[in-house]
Amino acid sequence: MSVMARIVKVAAGFVAGWQVLELLGEGGFLLRPPGAASEADLLARCVRCGKCALACPYHVVKAAPSVMGEHAGTPCIEAREGACRLCEDFPCVAACPTGALRDIAERSDVRMGVAVIDRELCIALRGMRCEVCYRVCPLKDEAVTIKYSLREGDDRHAVFEPVIHSDACVGCGLCVERCVISDPAVAIRIEPAGASPHA
Repeated sequence: MSVMARIVKVAAGFVAGWQVLELLGEGGFLLRPPGAASEADLLARCVRCGKCALACPYHVVKAAPSVMGEHAGTPCIEAREGACRLCEDFPCVAACPTGALRDIAERSDVRMGVAVIDRELCIALRGMRCEVCYRVCPLKDEAVTIKYSLREGDDRHAVFEPVIHSDACVGCGLCVERCVISDPAVAIRIEPAGASPHA
């Protein structure tokens, strides 16, 4: 193998690895479209036809790249690039011919994951008023609320802390997409439903 061929191979591996890291994100799992029952069930039922991605009016459902091994070709969402909009009629679910995406009639049926706030990065917890995650949430006042309190040692200024309610959060990722913090990381992430928050 020539030097140039080796360089191309290493570069391709780096790009592929970067794709994997972007898809897995901070939570370390693939964010699946609405209606995926479990990872094992999705892998068993999904025929990698791409119909769910074609049906998505926002073009946020993508096929996992070939470097993802057994997950390659299965539908996933990279929330920071474009989150699920929880469409009223769930066209991705309706388009699935095998039942890999199923059993979704309304937004409250969706269980893609749960948002977790990184308390070290969230600017609202450092005394700046933000509320972006709260404002963009399609389940505002159910999945996320604002807790008001006075700043420690300051009886004039309030903290407007976003609070995620895991029983109502569906993990659509809109809060991740719109979070104003990106360096050193996004201040909110989606983790698997049922995972214990460890921000």
